[in-house]
Formats: sequence, structure tokens, C-alpha cells
Amino acid sequence: MDNPGEKAQNVVSMTQYKPEPGYAVISQVEAYWEALRGSRLMPKRSEIDPRGIETALEHAFILERIAPGIARVRVAGSHLTELMGMEVRGMPLTTFFLPDERRTVSNLLEDVFQGPGTATLMLEAGGSAARPPLEGRMLLMPLKSDLGDVSRALGCLVSKGDIGEAPRRFTCRSHHLRSLSPTEACLPVDDPTLRPPLPPRAVEAENTGFAAPGTPFQAKPSKPRPPYLRLVKSDKV
Repeated sequence: MDNPGEKAQNVVSMTQYKPEPGYAVISQVEAYWEALRGSRLMPKRSEIDPRGIETALEHAFILERIAPGIARVRVAGSHLTELMGMEVRGMPLTTFFLPDERRTVSNLLEDVFQGPGTATLMLEAGGSAARPPLEGRMLLMPLKSDLGDVSRALGCLVSKGDIGEAPRRFTCRSHHLRSLSPTEACLPVDDPTLRPPLPPRAVEAENTGFAAPGTPFQAKPSKPRPPYLRLVKSDKV
């Protein structure tokens, strides 16, 4: 979305996606992400082409993970700006939520980036005189950066109802996580109990690392060393 000159093959047909009533935009963005990734774990950030989700751009956004549980908005559609009543680029995603909800959202972000996985959040915002009740839905899907790390995410936020007076902040009524690597082992790779037993010579080599086999030190018999000072005697006066 912030690279308008991407290749044309990143425009994927959306003729077969199945929209959910009231949240067709969410379904379209999800179908686009799924079409891009194919048989891979996830697509790359550089593959996202705005033309592929042209009718959903006002609801779409790109996140950048800057710390554990913290992701800021890199690019955002106009709907997100209307909800907050200000430009949202550079703001943390948790800004869209009430303070009591932000820890939950931070944990969900880590599930998306570190899982990796996708997250769907069912949202609601309480009403008041100037702020009618809102309900909404947010979708978060991981992306690989140009360096190969999972530090970007494609998202979509749709709200239903009159926005009223901004800013509007949500609570997370419920959420759904989908793991993208359900068959991967959760045990640490360096767990010694997972290693097969090594033969004795291999164990010795493992303990010594890259060191070459040494020979025991044998001291050589010392030779008498010449004195450092000599006395020179002269009988001449």
C-alpha cells in the first residue's frame, strides 16, 4: 500500500471470495491475503498491491512490529482516520482500544507475529449522547518484511453504525486465533533430551569444539644460562 509501483502480478482476482453479511470487506482482504500466500506460510510485505483490494482500501492498514506487543500503523485507510478523528499513521494499534483492553490486544499481536497466526477480533464501543453504539470487526494477518522476519501485518477494520464524535475506542468482545503452523514442535531446539546419543569419540569432539587434539606438555631439561653481567678486569693503570 505504501509501494504503489509493485508488480502487476500481485493483483489477484476476488471473484470467488465469500463475503460475510455486514463484513464483506473483511472477507475480501482475507481472500486476497490467502491468494497471495498460496502454499506458503504467509506472503511478503512487498507483494501487497493496493489494486488487489481497491474496494477495501479505506478499511485496510499495514502494521509494523517495533517491540514485543507493540505495533504501529504504517499505512491506514480513511475509515481508521474517521474513527480516531485524526491522522493515525505512526500510532500504536492499541490506540483504537480502551486502556483495559490494551494488554489483550498486545498479547494477540504477539500471537500474530510470533505464532505466526491470524487474529479476528469482534469489537464493540459503548454509546453516549454524542457517540452512538458501534460494533466492528478487525482482522490481522502476518507478513514477512524484506529482511525475511515476521514484523509486518496486513489488517482490516470495519465498524457498523454512526461514528458520532471522535475518537471512538473499542473493547474486544471476543476473538479467534488461527495458527499457521499447527504441526510445528513447541519444544526448544536446543533441548539436550531431544538429541540422539553420541558415540564416545563424538562426545569428546563435542566437548572440545573446534580445538585440535593437543599433546601433553613435557618440560625439557634446562641448560645453564650465561650470566647477564661480566666482570672485566684490567691490570693497566
